[in-house]
Amino acid sequence: MSIAFSPSVSRAAQRDINDLQQKVDAFQSGQMTDEQFRKFRLARGVYGQRQAGVQMIRIKLPYGRITADQLVRIADVSDRYATGNLHATTRQDIQLHFVKLADSPQLWADLEEVGITLKEACGNTVRNVTGSARAGIDPEEPFDVSPYAHAIYAYFLRNPICQDMGRKFKIALSSSERDSAYGYMHDIGLIPRMQDGKRGFKVLLAGGLGAQPFAAQSATEFIAEEQVIPFIEAVIRVFDRYGERTKRHKARMKYLLNDIGLEEFLSRVQTEWTALKSKEFAVSELPFAVVSQEPRPEVAGYVPETADAKFKTWFATNVFEQKQAGWYGVQLRVLLGDMSSDTARALAQVVKQYAGDDIRVTVNQGYLLRYVRPEDLPALHAALDALGLAEPGFDTTADITTCPGTDTCNLAITSSYGITRALETLMKDEFPDIVYNTDIKIKISGCMNGCGQHSVANIGFHGSSIKNGAYVLPALQVLLGGGFNAEGVGQIGDKVIKLPTKRGPQALRALFQDYEANAFDGEYYNNYYGRQGKNYFYTLLKPLADLKTVTDSDYVDWDHTEQYATEVGVGECAGVMIDLVATTIDEATDKYSWAAESLSESRWADAIYHAYNVFITGAKAALMSRDVPTNTQHGIVSDFDREFAGVAGFHDTESAFKTLVFGINKNEPSEAYATTFVNQANEFLAAVRAYREQQIQLDGLPALTELVQAQDS
Repeated sequence: MSIAFSPSVSRAAQRDINDLQQKVDAFQSGQMTDEQFRKFRLARGVYGQRQAGVQMIRIKLPYGRITADQLVRIADVSDRYATGNLHATTRQDIQLHFVKLADSPQLWADLEEVGITLKEACGNTVRNVTGSARAGIDPEEPFDVSPYAHAIYAYFLRNPICQDMGRKFKIALSSSERDSAYGYMHDIGLIPRMQDGKRGFKVLLAGGLGAQPFAAQSATEFIAEEQVIPFIEAVIRVFDRYGERTKRHKARMKYLLNDIGLEEFLSRVQTEWTALKSKEFAVSELPFAVVSQEPRPEVAGYVPETADAKFKTWFATNVFEQKQAGWYGVQLRVLLGDMSSDTARALAQVVKQYAGDDIRVTVNQGYLLRYVRPEDLPALHAALDALGLAEPGFDTTADITTCPGTDTCNLAITSSYGITRALETLMKDEFPDIVYNTDIKIKISGCMNGCGQHSVANIGFHGSSIKNGAYVLPALQVLLGGGFNAEGVGQIGDKVIKLPTKRGPQALRALFQDYEANAFDGEYYNNYYGRQGKNYFYTLLKPLADLKTVTDSDYVDWDHTEQYATEVGVGECAGVMIDLVATTIDEATDKYSWAAESLSESRWADAIYHAYNVFITGAKAALMSRDVPTNTQHGIVSDFDREFAGVAGFHDTESAFKTLVFGINKNEPSEAYATTFVNQANEFLAAVRAYREQQIQLDGLPALTELVQAQDS
C-alpha cells in the first residue's frame, strides 16, 4: 500500500511514515514478531488497546498548542479512521481510539499535512513536552515559556540520544512559580525565573508517578536560558547510559537518582558536557505566527453587570483577564476529556470568530481559548453553551481529571469514566458551590500507573480490586494530600484506604462533610489533611471498607451490568525488550545506517551517538549469544569487556572496549572524531556478525531457541 503525501509533509516525516507502512506490512505478513513490532510502533504513537485488533493513536501536541484548522483536521481524521471522538489527555495530547493498524500510516500522513506528528508520542522516548496552557498570557509569568517548550520539543524530536532509552522521559514547563504544569512530578520540570535581569529556570529533576511516586528534587535554583537544552541533553545521556533496562518497573530516572544520589547524578551530567552538540542553545521566538495583541487598558477589568446568573457563574470560574490588559482567556471544561468530531469542528469556527488562533489543550483535559474581547464574551458564552462547552467550574473541585480506564486501556483494573460521572453528579446535586473551589483537585486513574495523575491530587482514586471469599470486587484506592498546599509546595498523596468502587460517592461525601465541619476558616485542604493526619481519615472512611456489608451491586463495576472479574492485559508502555540475537544484530545494523547517514550530512554529534548505539546493541547481541543477561548500557560495556577480552576479532585487553565506547563523553563532536568512531563501530559490528556466524556453525542455534522459548513463556 502506498501513502498519499501532500507536498507540505517534510522529508523526515515521509520517511518515518513509509517506515511504519513497511513494518506494518512485515508484521501482518508474519515477517516480524509481535514483540518486535510493538517496540517499533510505540515510538510512532501507535498503541495497542484492550480490544484486540484495534489501536489507540496518540497525537503529539507540544505544550498543547493547536490551531483551529489543526483541530478540524483531527476531527476529520477521527471520523475517517476512528470513532469520531477526540480524547484530551493529561499530557496535552489528543488520542483517537479503535483505529485499524493498516490505517495508521495514512492517518499519520493526513495529520502531518497540517503540521502534526505522532513521532515519539509513546515508547522509550522523550514524550510530549507539556507546558502551562496560560503561557504567554499568564498575569503571573516572568516571561512566556512557549518558545522554550517548542525548542525542547524540536531539539529532541528524532534526536539519536533518546530513541531507545530504558523507559519514557517526561518534561514540563510551568509558566510561573505556581507550577501549574506539575513540574515536580516530571523527569525534568522547569520553572521560569529572572535573575539580575536575565531569563532562566529553576530545574526540578527525577519526579514521577506510577506505583511508587517520587517528588522531583531541585537540581538548581537557576540555570540561564541558553543552558537549559544542553543540560537536558546531558541528563538524558546519563539516564540512557546508566538507567535500568531489564526491570521495567525500576526503569524510570527517579530510581536511578534515588540509587546514586543527586550529587553523583549531577557529576555524571557534567562529564557528558564535552560531548554535547551545543554547549549553549539560544532559544528564539516561535517559528510560526502567534497571536500578539497590544493591551487594551480602556476595556480592562470587565465586569458582567447585566448578564444572567449562568453567564456570571461561567465568567467567575472559566474566564480570566490576561496579562495583556483588556484581553481575556476562556477555559472550556470537558467532561472526561472527550469531544465529538462535530463539536470540535464547530468549536474551530467559534475560535475563528471570537478568539486568537492559538488553542491550548490543558493538563486537566480541557481547552483554553486566548485573546477574546470582553464585548464578545456574552456571544462566545452562548456559542459554547450551544455546544455543551460552557459548563462552569474549570479546574475546580467539580472538574475531575480521569484516564479512559477499562474502556480502552490494557492495564486498567476498573472503570474510570463510570466513577467520574458518579462523582461529578454527586457534586452537582449535593455540593453545587464546589464549582467555585480551586483548592481541592480530584484525579482518577483506572490502575496504579497514574495516567490520571491520582498521586498529585488532593483527593485521588485509582482502580484496584478486593477479594472477598471466593469473589472479587472492583475497588478504589483512596489517596489524600497530593497536589499543592497553601504554600504552593507540591506533594505526593498518601494511600489511605481501599474500598469497593460503588462506595466512591459515599467516600467523597464523607470527605467533603468532614472538611466543611472541621477545617479552620480558609484552611487549604492539604494543610487540613496534614493537621489531622492519615490515621484520622482512615478511621473516617473505614466503615465504607467493611466487606461484611457488601451488596450484590458492589460486585458490579460502574458502567457495567455483569459481575466484575479482573482482566488486565499486557502493558503497552514501552517496557518490551527484544531477546533474539539475530534481531538485535539487525537493530545494530539499522543504527549503523543512521550513523553513516548522519556522517554524510555533516551531523557529527548525531553520527557519534548513533555509532555509540551500534557498539551498545552489538555488544548486547554478543552477550546474549552466550546467555549473559544484559541491563544498563554501562553494564553491557563492562560485561562485554569481561566476557570478550582476548576473543578473536575483539579487543585484546580488558577495559579496552570501555575506553573506546565511553570515549564519546571525552571528545568534542568533531568531524574527525565522528568519522573515526563511525568506522570503528562498523568494524565492531562486522566482528559481532562473524562471531555469531562462527558460533552457529560450531554449536547450532541452542541459545537462540532457548531465548525464544523464554520470551514466549
